[in-house]
Amino acid sequence: MKPFFLLFLVQVFLIKSLSAQKNTIQVLNQERNSSYRGLSVVDDQTLWVSGNNGTVGLSTDAGKNWQWVNPIGYEKIDFRDIEAFDENQALLISAGSPALILMTTDAGRSWKEVFKDTRSEIFYDGFAFTPKGVGIAFGDAIDGKMPLLKTIDFGQTWKDISSNLTYPITTGEAGFAASGTSICSLPTGDFWIATGGAVSNIYRSIDAGNTWQRYSCPIIQGQNSTGPFSIAFRSPKAGIVVGGDYRNDKNTEKACFLSTDGGKTWQASSQPLSGFKSAVSYLSNKQLICTGTSGTDLSDDQGKTWYNISTESYNAVQKAKKGKAVFLAGDKGKIARLVQ
Repeated sequence: MKPFFLLFLVQVFLIKSLSAQKNTIQVLNQERNSSYRGLSVVDDQTLWVSGNNGTVGLSTDAGKNWQWVNPIGYEKIDFRDIEAFDENQALLISAGSPALILMTTDAGRSWKEVFKDTRSEIFYDGFAFTPKGVGIAFGDAIDGKMPLLKTIDFGQTWKDISSNLTYPITTGEAGFAASGTSICSLPTGDFWIATGGAVSNIYRSIDAGNTWQRYSCPIIQGQNSTGPFSIAFRSPKAGIVVGGDYRNDKNTEKACFLSTDGGKTWQASSQPLSGFKSAVSYLSNKQLICTGTSGTDLSDDQGKTWYNISTESYNAVQKAKKGKAVFLAGDKGKIARLVQ
């Protein structure tokens, strides 16, 4: 049996080596010295990015050329997440105080404040939307309560639904605004929120935020730099969380977990990631991509095993909502695409 087993291992190694060679990351733009954490890919041609120093970019030719449409008067704001519905309509959410949500309906030529919270403690981590314009934003707990906002009109108006989540938040438990993807949604109205820090929990709503359940997550936790930084589901049952310790981004311990029951229970991937990851995205039912300061990894078996295709640092990765293109964004103004 041993020769056959060795042959099997060699075949697996060769397959992964060939896959890694054919999948590369091509830098498209690095003209701005901004750190991008917000990324929204509408289709194969249209994508938006957002980041610190009030930077917002729009490309309508697959990232070759960019319009810098920074909101006037918000030059010091860090826009950690962006949600775009087409080449004209997009929403921005800021990190820190004041908490702001801005909307444009004219491709960034003008922006309108649709939400503002001036509490000194407020800190929103991101938002997620269904295709029908139902969205939820979440933030770090204040006095044991998680701030939650909901919209049903593509972000034009927002309602505070914090009282819908009745679980007390543990001191030191918080979300991560590393890529705007520690919250995710499905067209069904299912929403998931991942928290880390002192403890890691998954909060799930099957009714667009009206009621919530809480499940523990076994990802690395206990420090304010550890936990799940990104969560994604491809169906109401099948999902993944990735993260780790951003202060020790080469640590591969307990950084990737998979669920087959909607987040109630989690199982570790059979092969670890190459290190800390801040964003994960499904490319198909079987293929996934994740990225972070430790580099970019791909999986061809639903996240069970991974292979590294780049050691270059990125913060966010996303597949086109309508299409197949995959783009990445990171620090020092880097915007790139996956070449397969």
